[in-house]
Amino acid sequence: MRQPTSIGAEEVLRVFDRLETPREPLRTEEVEDALGADGEPIDDVLSALAAQGRLETKRFGDRDRVWWRSRGTRGEEWRIRSLTDTLVDRVLEVSPIGIIVVDPAGQMRFANERAMETLGLTREEITARTFDNPDWEIYYDDGTPVPTEENPVARVLKTKAPVFGFEHWIALPDGSERWLSSNSAPVFDDEGEVDFVVVGFEDATELKRREEKLTSDHVRLLELRADRAAVPPSLRDSSDGEIRIDVTSIVTLPEGRAIQYMSTEDLSASEFVTAVEEVPHYFNVRLLSTSGGRTRVEAHAEPATVSEVFQSLGGRARAVIIDAEAVRFLGEIPGDVEPRAVLKGVRFFHPEVELLCQELVYSPRVLQRVVEEALTDRQFAALETAYYGGYFDSPRASTGDELAAHFGVTRQTFNQHLRKAERVVFEHLFEKSGEDAR
Repeated sequence: MRQPTSIGAEEVLRVFDRLETPREPLRTEEVEDALGADGEPIDDVLSALAAQGRLETKRFGDRDRVWWRSRGTRGEEWRIRSLTDTLVDRVLEVSPIGIIVVDPAGQMRFANERAMETLGLTREEITARTFDNPDWEIYYDDGTPVPTEENPVARVLKTKAPVFGFEHWIALPDGSERWLSSNSAPVFDDEGEVDFVVVGFEDATELKRREEKLTSDHVRLLELRADRAAVPPSLRDSSDGEIRIDVTSIVTLPEGRAIQYMSTEDLSASEFVTAVEEVPHYFNVRLLSTSGGRTRVEAHAEPATVSEVFQSLGGRARAVIIDAEAVRFLGEIPGDVEPRAVLKGVRFFHPEVELLCQELVYSPRVLQRVVEEALTDRQFAALETAYYGGYFDSPRASTGDELAAHFGVTRQTFNQHLRKAERVVFEHLFEKSGEDAR
């Protein structure tokens, strides 16, 4: 007696569903081979499926039959799938956000029109790269390059979990920069492994710029750290702990020269002068005063210094903190200036410098802005040099002749600049501010 088969109808139908061509006919023996039936009869199952209209059949030769999927079943599925694939392709191409698809090996396989526009590259140029190609110049807000292991694609491939809200700068082929915000998610295969990573990203540069404008009445406090090489030689074996040197002002002189005023309570006068003289870009260091435990010096400087980096960006250096192993630079920049601009400038002197922390604080400077706008550059420089050079101290730390020599003018000319500057400051303090109040 013939034993019933253990092979089910759905198992048989899956043989036909896996075929590349809809309605491709298979002989009975081919179906058995695909199922690994090992001689187990499946004629009854095939006949039942034909009776139900799920398969079609006809005789093939004298003793065999062929079978195929009925019209309206698998054929309809293929038609719907084709329409769906076409719709998905069209949606991806016209999507208002950039979309890139990356395979498990890291190769970029697809980029839509918006991705090409945002990145300034052709589709062929994008898909010729891997996600970790060094030509992708991407970095964090502080200017630090994004390591490969922190790239969202690498994280998705490693964890199989999506990464949302990743933001970074990217340098484009034309030299411009854009601030991108991206979301990355995995697409899994039948075995649960990552088949592709889909990255959707938007150009958020304008949003970033608007955010920066909202911080225009703020200052950004920064703390940078450089290694032992930045420590003045005479202080490298110091056992006195941290030494703080306050940077009180930098005055730009004609021909690009500058004078920097600094003070400290942690060094003797001779130690302070020696330490400043050991910094390569300082010269003509002069002791101004020692009073109340605080020592003040004046140092001429080359056009480019670490402190000048802050000033060139509209901010100011505040202090330098030194120990035997490292130097920390404290400074401030306007709230709408990116920290990476400071890092880029300071790395000219100390390539390994890093950003330790930053803080955005509200700090309106109404009077200072009014005075800076009302004075000429020469008047402001004269006033600033006189103030930080100790001209108004009693006794004076600098004479009129000494200050005039910084500018290469006579004492009478320097005094004219100084008196005009004083007049403008007092006018805005006592008269203009009263008018504004009324």
